[in-house]
Amino acid sequence: MKNICDWDKCNKVGVYKAPLEKDNSRNFRLLCLEHIKIFNKNWNYFSDMNEDQIEFFIKSDLTWHKPTKSFTSSENFFKILWGNALDDKLRIFGSSNFKGFERSKLNQKDRDALEILGLKQESKWSDIQKKFKTLVKKYHPDKNQGSTKYENILKKVTLAYSQLKLSLNKN
Repeated sequence: MKNICDWDKCNKVGVYKAPLEKDNSRNFRLLCLEHIKIFNKNWNYFSDMNEDQIEFFIKSDLTWHKPTKSFTSSENFFKILWGNALDDKLRIFGSSNFKGFERSKLNQKDRDALEILGLKQESKWSDIQKKFKTLVKKYHPDKNQGSTKYENILKKVTLAYSQLKLSLNKN
């Protein structure tokens, strides 16, 4: 069964969808080629918006109209985690005892943590910190459209870094 064009007094076949409302793509009418061209020529999504509303719409379109928090936002979980992970209030990591790992001091958890970070067992603490920063930037949800896959990888990376930091504190 063919659909008839929804334009007044038109008996042609309606093949092309034209929205009835701006924000509801499920409600549409079917138009023929001639009338869809007229409809598209006159269609203005922003017709009843002022300049501020248009600017807001365009900016929010960059994030698919989903609210986001910047990495520097004070309530951002990853910023808090990042700040705590790199905090060295007791200056433990600055002392000469913690400049690098010795192979004999690594337990299985430490070796697993280094493997998750993609580092060798001989890695120095500065290498671990650099790699951690790189991986956090790479797998952060804001950089990956909020993907839970990358968020889970970031959690593993953070846990691995925390394990290495804790093991250094004990030695």
